[in-house]
Amino acid sequence: MNEVLDLPQTREYQRMPYAGFWIRVGAALIDSIIVGVVNFAIAKAFIPGYAFMETNWPATAVSLITGIAYYVVMESSEKQGTLGKMALNLKVGKANGERISFANALGRYFAKYISAMILFIGYMMVGWDDKKQGLHDKIANTYVFEA
Repeated sequence: MNEVLDLPQTREYQRMPYAGFWIRVGAALIDSIIVGVVNFAIAKAFIPGYAFMETNWPATAVSLITGIAYYVVMESSEKQGTLGKMALNLKVGKANGERISFANALGRYFAKYISAMILFIGYMMVGWDDKKQGLHDKIANTYVFEA
């Protein structure tokens, strides 16, 4: 009997493989189509005279709110991913695979703007990083796994 009863018990996690660049691009394309269609439908319904590809502050606000609602809520949910990630069997999580909090997902969402602003190099980092993390993943301390 080598068990110490007063020590905390730890769960062991099976290491899931990190998702690479191209599969994440595929998930992002699926998500972009979904969010784009939803943005257009909401803008067309609620912004008088809205035209496709028109840029104005109400359309920008709709886009921001839709993006937050879609990415942050879905990535922090029990599914751990957006519809695009689910379609390609990917999950967003902490280093041990556990789901991330709403606040963590929100930070990851806004960190994606940083990844994009530096000529998308923050996204390209997924291609050469050992843990397949983009800059936004590193900032938010998140990982994308193949489930």
